[in-house]
Amino acid sequence: MSLMILGTASHVGKSTVVAAVCRLVSDLGHSVAPFKSQNMSLNSWVTRDGAEIGIAQAMQAFAARVEPRTEMNPILLKPKGDRTSQVVLMGRPYRDVAIADYYRETDYLLGRALEAYDRLAAEHECIVVEGAGGAAEVNLYARDIANIRLAERLRLPIVLVADIERGGVFAQVCGTIALLPASVRSLVKGVIVNKFRGDPALFEDGVALLEALSGVPVLGVLPFLPLDLPSEDSLSIGDKQGRDHPIRIAVIRFSRISNFTDFERLERRVSVDYLPPGAPLAGYDCVILPGTKNTMEDLAHLHASGSADEVRRARAAGVPVIGICGGYQMLGRTVDDRGIEAGHATLPGLGLLKVDTCFSAYEKTTRQAEHEARPAGPILSRMGAVEGYEIHMGETKRDEGVSPAFGDDGAASEDGLVFGTYLHGLFQSSSAIDGLLGYLHERRGLAYEPVADDDPYDALARLLVENLDVDRLIALALEAPSDADAT
Repeated sequence: MSLMILGTASHVGKSTVVAAVCRLVSDLGHSVAPFKSQNMSLNSWVTRDGAEIGIAQAMQAFAARVEPRTEMNPILLKPKGDRTSQVVLMGRPYRDVAIADYYRETDYLLGRALEAYDRLAAEHECIVVEGAGGAAEVNLYARDIANIRLAERLRLPIVLVADIERGGVFAQVCGTIALLPASVRSLVKGVIVNKFRGDPALFEDGVALLEALSGVPVLGVLPFLPLDLPSEDSLSIGDKQGRDHPIRIAVIRFSRISNFTDFERLERRVSVDYLPPGAPLAGYDCVILPGTKNTMEDLAHLHASGSADEVRRARAAGVPVIGICGGYQMLGRTVDDRGIEAGHATLPGLGLLKVDTCFSAYEKTTRQAEHEARPAGPILSRMGAVEGYEIHMGETKRDEGVSPAFGDDGAASEDGLVFGTYLHGLFQSSSAIDGLLGYLHERRGLAYEPVADDDPYDALARLLVENLDVDRLIALALEAPSDADAT
């Protein structure tokens, strides 16, 4: 009683479809949970017990109305460089590996992933499994533990998601199905055409052709709609377009930017631009330094590109400057790496906060947190209770007398217009959004309407109900696994 959602490529909408199916199955009264054996993303989430998983699986768990847990994403790869990733196994740092070494562990990692799936399946009526990237990467089949090898072991009905916005949807669907191994091809029971712009009636003949050519029923055509859901990985940054709004926030786009989902709720309220290091910051109402998987490398680039001086000029002009996680570390005086991130080196920070950071051990802090914002300045004093999660290496020490930003976390300048925190997800809290945006609007003499919280997953489920053959989709999700053509 489970379903596998595969894609014709990366970024076609698999994560969103999985979340929608989870909510639909939950609405029908069934116990359901998401699962992705292997994820590669710098956008992650911390579970209640301090384990780290991909943020997409946390989002899908919320859609399923269950608590996010390690088994939902047993393997998370966090790229540190072009050829090296940190492997997070069952929620904990396993080791940093070159990709060639990682592939040597394929069988072991697949076994751990299947164990995690079995634990979830023993507790829930339905598991909605998400693949990774494109399903038909033929050169990877022998080591593809997120799509092919997993599908061969689980024998679940497969629904294939294709992205019509980028064009070539017929080639996407037919090519993917044709290239799948025969044992997996027989499991493909439906196709979803995603991200359609315009009147779906105009594609009715396309649906008939797609079914005739592929031999697989099309379950429906989903429209392209902006939804208040976090992005899974950095591919989404390229799709971002700043709103036309008088309040402008600049987020420095580090080369190893992580958890940029921290700012996506801000994007829906004001103009948020992701700027490469070196871009001018004049004219922005606020500057944010986000998290990064490599603080040392991105801090060095910040200095070399001239962005460090740009940030300091913005601060001198009275513009609020905020640092999250690695961005918080950069706002201090020094960052000392004792062989953990990039060898032994000490780099100057931006000097905007009286703190110093040291990387001295290969240990990661991962925990959920709830804090009260300190009454330090005009922004923090408006925020009140906030919540989020920490994912970081290194320890940051404040000078005596320096105010924390939240509870005992972070640091703030004397006027409160510069503050840093280890708290990811800060601006998912409506109180934090209202605190920052309320101040920025007031400073510009503009009216501000506080955030109204709602549940985006109900809207997502309605999207499927209105555009898909939901009865057939749910029937697939609740049918027994197939032994036909098993290898």
